[in-house]
Amino acid sequence: MKDLTNIEAFNYPLPQEKIALYPCEKRDESKLLIYKDKHIQEDIFKHISQYINENNLLVFNNSKVIQARLQFKTAGGATVEIFCLEPISPSTIHSIAFESQAETEWMCYIGNNKRFKNILSYRFKYQGEKGILNVERISQTEDAFRVKFTWSPPHLTFAEIIEMVGQTPLPPYIKRIAENTDKERYQTIYAQENGSVAAPTAGLHFSKEVLNNLKEKNIETEQITLHVGAGTFKPVNEEYAENHLMHTEQILLWKTTLENLIKQSDKQIIAVGTTSTRALESIYWIGVKMHNWIKQQQYIDESLFHLSQWEVYENKNLKPINQAIALRTILDYMNGQHLDVLHLSTSIMITPYYHPQIVKGLITNFHQPKSTLLLLIAAFVGEDWKNIYNYALNHHFRFLSYGDACLFI
Repeated sequence: MKDLTNIEAFNYPLPQEKIALYPCEKRDESKLLIYKDKHIQEDIFKHISQYINENNLLVFNNSKVIQARLQFKTAGGATVEIFCLEPISPSTIHSIAFESQAETEWMCYIGNNKRFKNILSYRFKYQGEKGILNVERISQTEDAFRVKFTWSPPHLTFAEIIEMVGQTPLPPYIKRIAENTDKERYQTIYAQENGSVAAPTAGLHFSKEVLNNLKEKNIETEQITLHVGAGTFKPVNEEYAENHLMHTEQILLWKTTLENLIKQSDKQIIAVGTTSTRALESIYWIGVKMHNWIKQQQYIDESLFHLSQWEVYENKNLKPINQAIALRTILDYMNGQHLDVLHLSTSIMITPYYHPQIVKGLITNFHQPKSTLLLLIAAFVGEDWKNIYNYALNHHFRFLSYGDACLFI
């Protein structure tokens, strides 16, 4: 890329006391900053439907946070923490891996790895029956490990196992132990698909009342799935953002979602969260890639289903096309293959030089200094992110995952 983004330009002072350690007592009573036509105002999140009209389509990320943090005790009494990142076997597809019985393999972070000498075990009870979960370290790749889980009773699925044994994977900046209430509050009320190790936090503010208010105003909604990875918290430690290695995340795209997005293509899409934004923009560019491929009379190759970090910036063949055409290309492929869902992945890094193709508005939280999420915000509001964040800091807004929300129109 010709342009370089000095990450220091996306730094700001964030006092520890501004970081929310707990959510609001009620989901929809967090503060809401509204940025529209370069003007800033504030309200309470429960009133957000007043700022959205029938010409908007809200797209939510329905990925569900898994109890990804597992703690084991060594024979000497030391604690070793296994943090599940993504499945490897019997499948890299989350839904299949979670339904596996008796054993599965995952890539994981391991805390206190030096104390991990042999197979570690965790004993539990299930419906009066004794159970055991074993973990074995297989190999290491950079800072993560391939580990094998085996358990008994073997009829239990891995989803059931970690739901019983695991803990809520609170972000590293929430410096406290996860509590029972986090299991509910660090989860959106519409979460469906197991797979995230971090919550799509913009959605945490939505209550049944807010969703009903949107429905009463005839505001359409749609859902998509992007499984949020731990890389979302990885700070940009390079001088220039372009030297940062972006993490890969998995997307589930349903045929019904595509049909609705095409049907509603005349509406302005507001993405609920940066993860929904990343998913929607990636799907668009994957559609562009497939469209180009078909024009060259070539068969669709599965390599097209991944969007790499700088592809949309550096591939001269990727030029914007009509949104409906890009999405229709994917839908035609799915119809031809008789698919109800398509598994995609993305490593796209949305920087201030990126021009959003589908998303016209964004609901999000306040993000960490020098983070890739803050770079994404700048793609929508430009240099005004500084004014927005200064306003929030000076007007008692709460920051990060359990903090308050913004609406950018």
